[in-house]
Parts: sequence; structure tokens; C-alpha cells
Amino acid sequence: MTLTLILEQVLNGLQSGIMLFLMAAGLTLIFGVMGLINLAHGSLYMVGAFCAAAVAGWSGSFLLGLVAALAGAALAGALIERVVIRRLYARDHLNQVLATFALILIFSEGTRWLFGSFPLYLDVPAVLAQPVTLPFDILYPAYRLAIIGAGLAVAVLLFWLIGCTRLGIRIRAGENDREMIAALGVDIDRLYTLVFALGAALAGLAGALVGAIQSVQVGMGEPVLILAFVVIVIGGIGSIKGALIGALLVGLTDTLGGIFLPEMFKLFMAPAAATQAGAALASMAIYILMAGVLIWRPTGLFGVRA
Repeated sequence: MTLTLILEQVLNGLQSGIMLFLMAAGLTLIFGVMGLINLAHGSLYMVGAFCAAAVAGWSGSFLLGLVAALAGAALAGALIERVVIRRLYARDHLNQVLATFALILIFSEGTRWLFGSFPLYLDVPAVLAQPVTLPFDILYPAYRLAIIGAGLAVAVLLFWLIGCTRLGIRIRAGENDREMIAALGVDIDRLYTLVFALGAALAGLAGALVGAIQSVQVGMGEPVLILAFVVIVIGGIGSIKGALIGALLVGLTDTLGGIFLPEMFKLFMAPAAATQAGAALASMAIYILMAGVLIWRPTGLFGVRA
């Protein structure tokens, strides 16, 4: 195993972690402010990917596809918040789970009806199509580096939005005491719609960016949603910092585990058996990480202590 291979996999883990952060940040905003378990968040990821692929294919512009992904996912999020989600805030979590699971089925069948059952493909922008030479003679795709940079820029903007703006003050206040800010004259319904649309837009952006790496197809959001839940459990519910750190930990653990664990097993097992055992353990590594964090700190790395 060479140093070049290790560094390439570290970059792959960072890119995977950044995509998970975009999903988890929206999910933790929605859960932290509204107390809502939103299983349909992965469907908004899918909506963003399909909007980007359709508009980019029609216009030939990847940038227009990204704008369409943000607008389409945000609009879909605001619509379902006003029509469906708003009726669930006073309900228990079981009702929220059942209702948002129904939304998954509606989005899946609606997307299949609009775009068909065959996957769509989103081309990488021509300016980012060639690999970039990095130190240690690493040839790495420019588009994946752009994803890392874009994700970090979004993280900075989110920290600024939550920590330094009037909207961020209201979001943090709504997370702590929604009855009090409503009594002070804040339109809590509008705030909830804005937060839900923001979380949906982040999911749509993640789907659009990943759509140029893998095919865009119905049901692509559910596996990512599971990992996003792992991220917010590790990082701490309601914490943007926790979502970022947790996402990077999950991305690196998942990527590097598939490389190092089979090599470790080869030290005392036959190569074929070592590869099989290492792959099996690698698939469980992020859940082992989650269990270890919860044993040490049940509220997550940056969650509020009870």
C-alpha cells in the first residue's frame, strides 16, 4: 500500500464526508428547531439530483442545473412543510415517521412518473473534467476537489448564518424555546417554513453534486439518509459543528476502513478470507464508531448534555 493510494483515499473520504454534511446539516436543523423526524429528507436529495440532471441536460449548463436543484428542492420542502408537515408538530414521533415515510413513496412514484424508471446522467462541467496534479504526484479529479471546496464554503456560510444573523438568532431561539419567541412576535410558522426550505435546499445541493459522480435514479436518497442519521447521532442533534465533524468522521471511516481492514486481516489470514472478513468489518465500521461515541457521550460529540 503506497502513500499515494492512502492520500487519494483520504481525499475520497473528505469528499464523501462533505456530501454527508450537506445532508446532515439540513436534517439536524429541521430536527433541532422543529423536533421533527423527517424520513423524507432523502427524497429531497433525490429531487435536487433529478432537477439538476433535467435542467442541465436541457440547457447544457451545469450551473443552471445547480440553481434548479436548489430552487426545486427548496420549493418542494416549503410545499410539503405547509401542506403536510405543519400538521405533525403536535403529534408524537410515530405519526411523524409514518407520514414522512408516506412522503417517500409519493416522491418515488411521482419521480418515476415524471422521469421514467431509467437513470439520468449528469455530466461533469468541462472546466472540471481533467484531473489535477497534487503534491506527491497525486492525480485527483478536479470535480471532487471542487465538491470539497464547495462543501466547506457552505459550512462557513451556515456557521455565519446561524451565529451572526437575525435569522440565525431566531433559529437558535426557536430551538430552545419556541413558545417564547412566538410570544415575542416572531411568526413561528414562517420561521419553520424557512428552516425546512433551507434544509431541503442543502439536501438538493448534495444530490446535484453527487449526480455527476453516480447515476441519478429513483430511491437514491434513502441510503444517504441512513448515513446522515448516523452523522447527527455522532455529532449531536441540533449542532451544525457536530454535523460537520461527524460527517468527516463517517466519510473517512467508511473510505479508509475498506482499504486498511483487509490489509490488517492479511497479516494472520489467507488473502481471500482476509478480503472477505475485512470487507464485512468495513461495512460495520461506521456503526461501531457510532456505538463507541454513544457509550462515551450519549448526546453525541457536540450535543447538549442533559
